[in-house]
Amino acid sequence: MYRVASIGGDGIGPEIIREGKKVLDAAGEKYGFDIEWHDFNIGADRYLETGEVMTEDDLRELGRFRAIYFGAIGDERVAPGILEKGILLRIRFHFDQFVNLRPIRMLSGTTTPLAGKGPGDIDFVVVRENTEDFYVGIGSRFRGSQKTLLSVERELYHAEFNLDIESDADELAYQIGIISREGAARVIRYAFELARTRRKKLTSVDKANVLSDIYGLWREVFSEQATRYPDIVTEFTFVDAVTMWFVKNPEWFDVVVTPNMFGDIITDLGAMIQGGLGLAPGGNINPGGTSMFEPIHGSAPKYRGLGIANPMATIWAGSLLLDHLGEHRAAAAVVSALETAISDRVVTRDMGGSASTSAVGDYVSQAISGN
Repeated sequence: MYRVASIGGDGIGPEIIREGKKVLDAAGEKYGFDIEWHDFNIGADRYLETGEVMTEDDLRELGRFRAIYFGAIGDERVAPGILEKGILLRIRFHFDQFVNLRPIRMLSGTTTPLAGKGPGDIDFVVVRENTEDFYVGIGSRFRGSQKTLLSVERELYHAEFNLDIESDADELAYQIGIISREGAARVIRYAFELARTRRKKLTSVDKANVLSDIYGLWREVFSEQATRYPDIVTEFTFVDAVTMWFVKNPEWFDVVVTPNMFGDIITDLGAMIQGGLGLAPGGNINPGGTSMFEPIHGSAPKYRGLGIANPMATIWAGSLLLDHLGEHRAAAAVVSALETAISDRVVTRDMGGSASTSAVGDYVSQAISGN
């Protein structure tokens, strides 16, 4: 018996989580385990009714579970950032979910915008650091004369600026990224261990040639950790270059480890080359604590209640959840069943089909039961 927290969230979130739970329950019946679901009312509706985004009681209760199954967050009735920061980011930071795990894999039967590439070429994993870098929230904005702002800029960046200090009042904004040695080391170690279970190649992404302080430390830590894993082939690549190689030669990659901001960018590119956001799952992982699994797409409020949302990314996120719980055969069966549904064209309209959200969930569940 596994106890799992469930947060449907906003928009299409409750619908796609419902199908994901249906599939995971089918996997449990097939492979001999049960999931006891505990549903949490967290999202826009509660916020608009009570003013509460995420309470200490919510976090305390969620901390009783090894895994959280999450739908989607975001509502046009609420200003951008309130729900995203107050729920998603707060969960990630509170539970120290320092690994964002994003499989970039093209399933059989899907299409990719990359000419001449197929499932054999697109099969890698991005390990994104999830709690540091430019997401720690250190930043501010200043208004004042150019003379005042130049003083602030020099203080922040130790640089000289050739600007007219007599010009009218202006505004300055800054954001500070932070990488700690241990923060980098633990996620890089996770990536090395993952590479050992795959094709034993690890690519590190940074921008150390320009942002040499923050990403110079990242590169240094990666090199130090690499000495402990002589069986793993390693390489460095700059973030601008890796976007090019994802498109031109995705088959080069096995496991990719990256700081937070760059990971945020390149994983959306990865989602597109694997077949679209409707097929992109993610895991926010604390190996020793509470982890959260979700599709990477948004809540799509305009499609709420229409029964046309694609649940496949959520179902795949459920596979990651099962892997996290140690149910590896069941996790693999879920992905295989997704491929069956895709090959049989039981897909939603965003993938060129006509199946409803629930029909996809039913078909994937039946494919698991028949495996």
